[in-house]
Amino acid sequence: MTAIEPNAVPFASPGAADGAPYVTTPVAYDAILLAGFGGPEGQEDVIPFLRNVTRGRGIPDERLEEVAHHYRHFGGVSPINGQNRVLKEALQKALVERGIDLPVYWGNRNWAPYLEEVVSEASVNGHNSLLAFATSAYSSFSSCRQYREDFARVLEETGLGETVTIDKIRPFYDHPGFVEAFEAGVRDAVEGFLAEGVAATDIQILFSTHSIPTADAERSGARDIEWGEGGAYAAQHLAVAAWVMDRVRRTVPGAEDVSWELVYQSRSGPASQPWLEPDVCDVIAELPSRGRKAVAVVPVGFMSDHMEVLWDLDTEAAEAAEEAGLSFTRTPTPGVSPAFVAGIVDLIEERLQGRPNEDRPHVTSLPGAFDVCRPGCCENVRAGFKPAAAGLVP
Repeated sequence: MTAIEPNAVPFASPGAADGAPYVTTPVAYDAILLAGFGGPEGQEDVIPFLRNVTRGRGIPDERLEEVAHHYRHFGGVSPINGQNRVLKEALQKALVERGIDLPVYWGNRNWAPYLEEVVSEASVNGHNSLLAFATSAYSSFSSCRQYREDFARVLEETGLGETVTIDKIRPFYDHPGFVEAFEAGVRDAVEGFLAEGVAATDIQILFSTHSIPTADAERSGARDIEWGEGGAYAAQHLAVAAWVMDRVRRTVPGAEDVSWELVYQSRSGPASQPWLEPDVCDVIAELPSRGRKAVAVVPVGFMSDHMEVLWDLDTEAAEAAEEAGLSFTRTPTPGVSPAFVAGIVDLIEERLQGRPNEDRPHVTSLPGAFDVCRPGCCENVRAGFKPAAAGLVP
């Protein structure tokens, strides 16, 4: 194995700078950076927000308006900012209760409060060693590397790259605190359908996550691991769904014959570009032909009930189920459940203590939940590699 040079990771703390996949030395961070996607908070914000999301892609406002109606249906307000405000407060309280004296800053990639403003504020306050928790659990360009590129961009644009370091918490898709809500939701859904007299063979569980371009999916995760079709992104979702169903089948009497599959939602690319399939609503429409009478949709790719959950699942998927004559339920996301918030604190403690990988909680056997992303991880083939924090170049 080729030795990695010291300071091989841009903008990293001393503990992560040598590029080892897992940081096993304690790091004395100054603060936690809660990094979110962002969302509009009024009708006048919708198009400017969508311009931010699609910057550099040359999408005209007329096409953006096709997506804007999802937000306009809810008064132009995305719930995601409010949810992150609540999460910030809950996380700060949980840190205090755990005896961890670290402030929590919250900044977004695409809407106020912007990351550049928040990182600058943290530095002014003397908090220059930041540990970032990105509000996305899985490995892909949009859910991991894009956050890391934004961290690097912010440090370069603010001129803080010589004084501020930003490390990133590992992908947490299989942390017990994250998956507990999905397990409980599926259990409740199956028990509810069985109590209503629906046979187990007539029940379908659909684990749903955000679709991404197939090319991005194939390049998700570390390049030296064989992930299979769909890369780390698909493999991680499938592993979590399989774990949830194994638990439910073993703990709910009569659930052994309940069927499940992974589906995708929220596609936004041109028809000519391949994205991960099948679509959740297309699958729901064909379930009666499989003999199904009830469907539970599990938002396994999402941390909270933001727009993709409220519109694509609670609205469109629910309508598709009604049209198909199916009983329908949508299970909860982790949100700010005590287990999930405690799980975030566990993830923070891993880095504060330099906890070895073998001592970190996880429910699947997949490799690759690295503290420091590996070279070539989660490439965006359309834009190429940009400078990124919390990982080895490129």
